[in-house]
Amino acid sequence: MSKIIRGKETLTSKERIQRTFAFEPVDRVAMGYDTNPIAHENLCKVLNMDPKEKFAFLRYIGVDHAGAWFKYIGEKIYPDIPDRNRSSEHGAVMKYVKNQYGGYWDYCDFPLLDVDDEVIYNYPFPNPDDFDYEFYKQRVDYLCDMGFAISAGNAGVGDIMNTTGMLMGVEQALINICIDHEATLHMIDKRLNMQLKRLERVLELCKGKHDFMWLGEDLGSQHAPLISMDLYRRVLKPRHQKFIDLAKAYDLPVIIHTCGSSSWVYEEFIEMGMNGVDTLQPEAANMSPQYLADHFGGRLVFRGCISTAGPLAYGTVEETKKVCQETLEIMSKHGGYIFAPTHAIQDNTPPENTIAMYNTAHAFRK
Repeated sequence: MSKIIRGKETLTSKERIQRTFAFEPVDRVAMGYDTNPIAHENLCKVLNMDPKEKFAFLRYIGVDHAGAWFKYIGEKIYPDIPDRNRSSEHGAVMKYVKNQYGGYWDYCDFPLLDVDDEVIYNYPFPNPDDFDYEFYKQRVDYLCDMGFAISAGNAGVGDIMNTTGMLMGVEQALINICIDHEATLHMIDKRLNMQLKRLERVLELCKGKHDFMWLGEDLGSQHAPLISMDLYRRVLKPRHQKFIDLAKAYDLPVIIHTCGSSSWVYEEFIEMGMNGVDTLQPEAANMSPQYLADHFGGRLVFRGCISTAGPLAYGTVEETKKVCQETLEIMSKHGGYIFAPTHAIQDNTPPENTIAMYNTAHAFRK
């Protein structure tokens, strides 16, 4: 089948997302979408849609939320590097890695690896004034007009280990965070403070238009936590708490992106005021749909749990339908579920499986 089949809907996306965060009944499950560019192009080709018209595509398949982005308008901070892509947000460097299905941008050439403490301490980040806030507001208004619920932030906001790893390599980042390395923590706080001030400005500028805040921090491997609870409480928790407190000041729920085996910290999240968790890789330890529903159902909103490394990528249409149906039944038991892939749908994923994934969700009724 090469089309999305949607049933009767009685709620707007904004209502659906708000009711999902409140664990209230919905007309159909809320939906999200994350994909690699080539996988998206392959899917659009089958659906006969323009891959550049991203938001029209999201509306077509039934995605309920979207977010605006920040346009940097300040002076260039980070010099260009030939054959590399460099972030204007934090200066991380990426190169394009090809594979048999396409390719993707991967982090490399870490600018803070094996440098003096002074270089880390003085590493620059943009000033909050160096972003086009009118552009952000216009994007929010546009998305509202299209009918989306609006997220403030994304999986790269509020994260500590991820971006630090992008800048100095994962091993050095974990060591420096573990030993409370002064220069590294100073650098982390500079970046987070910039993000906090930027978020505060757009929450005030677009007051009443955002529906939730989205943060990020990968906390587990496939088998175990990446850090101890003591380290989380000592270094990460007080910094994450600032973002949660900001969201609560604007009456917004908060969801956090946590790859890998991360449920070990979910009770802590609940105590902090976190409302939801995203990604939910079912292959990882203590991350299966049943485990999450049994331990945190009705207390945390779940987003994800449709593995991008399972039947969606490697199975048949029928196998994809089966795993999606089973996941929907388990995760919807307590309400509070946003149906979505665990991460970006990969380039080797058959478009027919992705179509089956979303059609299964549209057909599901609790």
